[in-house]
Amino acid sequence: MIKLFERRTRIAMDRAKKKKGPFIYKSYSKKPKHRWVKKRKAAERRFRRAGFIAIAISSLFLASLVWNIVSSGRSAFTEAQISLQIEFQADLVEQGAYRKIVQNSLIALFPEVEDRKEKRALFGLVSRNAPHMLKKLIEENPALVSTKKDIWIPAASTVSVFYKQRLKEQSKRGGKITASHAAWITQLARSDRMQLKFNMAFFKNGDSREAEQAGVLASSIGSFMTILICIAMAFPLGVATAIYLEEFARKSWFTDFIEININNLAAVPSIIFGLLGLSIYLNLFGLPRSSSLVGGMVLALLILPVIVIATRNALQAVPPSIRYAAAALGATPTQVVFHHTLIYALPGIMTGVILSIARAFGETAPLLMIGMVAFVADVPKTFVDPATTLPVQVYLWASNPELGFVEKTAAAIMVLLIFMVLINLLAIYIRRRFEIKW
Repeated sequence: MIKLFERRTRIAMDRAKKKKGPFIYKSYSKKPKHRWVKKRKAAERRFRRAGFIAIAISSLFLASLVWNIVSSGRSAFTEAQISLQIEFQADLVEQGAYRKIVQNSLIALFPEVEDRKEKRALFGLVSRNAPHMLKKLIEENPALVSTKKDIWIPAASTVSVFYKQRLKEQSKRGGKITASHAAWITQLARSDRMQLKFNMAFFKNGDSREAEQAGVLASSIGSFMTILICIAMAFPLGVATAIYLEEFARKSWFTDFIEININNLAAVPSIIFGLLGLSIYLNLFGLPRSSSLVGGMVLALLILPVIVIATRNALQAVPPSIRYAAAALGATPTQVVFHHTLIYALPGIMTGVILSIARAFGETAPLLMIGMVAFVADVPKTFVDPATTLPVQVYLWASNPELGFVEKTAAAIMVLLIFMVLINLLAIYIRRRFEIKW
């Protein structure tokens, strides 16, 4: 009986194979299948080629932008200095006539200059800050009075740019280098009285009317003070709002209305937040204008919707099984959120917050509306002192046609880009270091 069943089964399988063979051959021949696969692979190759071309073009534009900034700003990290034999005459020191001391040293180097106009041009070789440098030297070392000493003094910005071989750009932008200046600079260079030195003033000074003395210290500190206020206001408020909407709020028309408005606020132009800060913080509350406090509060309004959205996305990424397991073990809803859900969502929350801070760090338009575009030479010491930020400093220098400020603008952009890259690298590190894959 079993053998008969096996025989009939084998015969049925053989018949099915014979019937299936011609059916497969007629419906799915090799030739149509080969053409379809060939077309599909050709389309994939075209798609990959188009993607590669798009990436190459984008990389080319990015490389050209970076090269333009670096080539224009790298010279700002060096400055030309002139060696002068300074005679600290006692009577001039008592009178505080340090400018006269500098002028006498220049005349001693070029005794052939007698014309009054030529002398005025000669005195323009050195920085206007030279008398203050000499005064500081005398205050630090009074024994220099009635002595002679060779001192390296920063050159004027136009002289420094000329010495750094920027002749083409000098002629295009209408610089103040004349034939007499060029002859004097050449004479100083041949007598080894000119040198290029690392420009520490760019990192130690605040803003200045003189390009050779302008620096980014005040704007950098103002940026960090502004960001501290921004984080202190936006981080707890944004995270708390997202936790309430995602974990505790009941679904209703009111919560839907709030969610829609939060999403809309994330797309509002940044200058609108500047107008909001101007009308509320300055006009209504009377807070100090052009201060880090107001700037940070305005930027907090700007990034608050972004933090809420990023936090909600991080909370939604936590598997529901975590919540169910915690609740099954007897945890209250508050314990489930703060002891379990929030812990697993923290890497995503921190990444979103850091990227939001990077956006706030590079904003300019909202700060212009609250007066942070003012000229600020002193380093802010408190949060209510007048301050500016690096992007605003770049804006101010870019509007100045003097060639010395042109290279300072590019150098400040390089410093700003370095800070932005560091902030983004921090976000990447936090995401990879604490990321939990489900």
